[in-house]
Amino acid sequence: MTLLDGRTTPSPAASALDLFERTRAQTRALVQPLTPEDMGLQSMEDASPPKWHLAHTTWFFEEFILKPSLPGYRPRDERFALLFNSYYVQAGPRHTRSKRGLLSRPSVPDVLDYRMHVEDALRDGLARDAFTLNQEDLDALITLGCHHEMQHQELLVTDLLHAFSYNPLLPAYAEPKPAPVYPVQDSAWTRHEGGLVEIGHGGSGFAYDCEGPRHKVWLEPYQLAGRPVTNAEWIAFMEDGSYETQTLWLMEGWAVREREGWDTPLYWWRQDDGWWTYTLQGARPVDLAAPVVHVSYYEADAFARWAGHRLPTEAEWEAAAAPTRIDGNFLESGALTPRAGLPGLWGDVWQWTSSAFAPYPGFRPPDGAIGEYNGKFMVNQMVLRGGSCATPERQMRASYRTFFYPHQRWQMLGLRLAADS
Repeated sequence: MTLLDGRTTPSPAASALDLFERTRAQTRALVQPLTPEDMGLQSMEDASPPKWHLAHTTWFFEEFILKPSLPGYRPRDERFALLFNSYYVQAGPRHTRSKRGLLSRPSVPDVLDYRMHVEDALRDGLARDAFTLNQEDLDALITLGCHHEMQHQELLVTDLLHAFSYNPLLPAYAEPKPAPVYPVQDSAWTRHEGGLVEIGHGGSGFAYDCEGPRHKVWLEPYQLAGRPVTNAEWIAFMEDGSYETQTLWLMEGWAVREREGWDTPLYWWRQDDGWWTYTLQGARPVDLAAPVVHVSYYEADAFARWAGHRLPTEAEWEAAAAPTRIDGNFLESGALTPRAGLPGLWGDVWQWTSSAFAPYPGFRPPDGAIGEYNGKFMVNQMVLRGGSCATPERQMRASYRTFFYPHQRWQMLGLRLAADS
């Protein structure tokens, strides 16, 4: 599997078509190792089969660009709109999310043919200057479609990890790579003065609607840990009986922990020679110096309380990250697992914040079905920042907000500690 190098990202002046070609090529590279049987796996309602991700990201370009703005465009199959719409109510009816794994038809070759059909139509329409949209609006929609597909690239591999984890053979999706062994280092804390800061996207370049408007936030002086919480630190948390100490947990988190029987991060187990975990590179010993991953917000919050600290707010994280260079372990590295020895704010694991996913002051979703992209999810979810080893680097910017429900663990979710200064 050869992934594209995120550090060769086109300049902002590069065409939307160039971004489209690179994004679609990245997706093809991600599914290249998979068998037809792999392509249909769905292990839970939160996850989707790889085949569905391929088709849904294709439907997005068809539904929002080709159908409304390319005269004469004819869909590959009108029925695909029902099968591959995710949650866009205004775009029409949708197949039940939990039953996507039952869609044995269309076949994998049919889905790949569908992707080629849409790609060829987009290229041809651009070559003929045939779209009814003005160039600025067309480029904006193509760019949105590409970033949407990048989100699904991350979901594709993490959904696949969850599905593979049910196989007693614990298959490796990616070829195992030797990782350097680092000692667990103390976390150097950085102090931030706080004050009146601005957060949110307000400049040029792509951003999702939920990243704006840019607005002012008051921050008291604070500190951030120089690296995410490590596996060694998490083992100390476990060995101190913290999964059984109710006073460390939010009430709802404790109820979920009891119901689900949590006593380790997702995919961990104990053997005679120590702790092991399942990764996209197969079963591996837990790397004590690497960031802990696959922990819920509830677990992260309990750990922070046990450690005598707290989780950062998203404004604190963004204010600290804005002046830094985006550099870390992202999808393009091919590691697909957190690595030790990489301090900084970016990559490896998404970092839980204490901030609810809510609209910024003045937020207004766009009109039409596109406006359903983020706004309808602004309740009962928590914000994470920084990207992960499964996130395309091209997605990242200081204002980027991802969000998950506090009980979810199957994504590359970790944490960084904060403290009042």
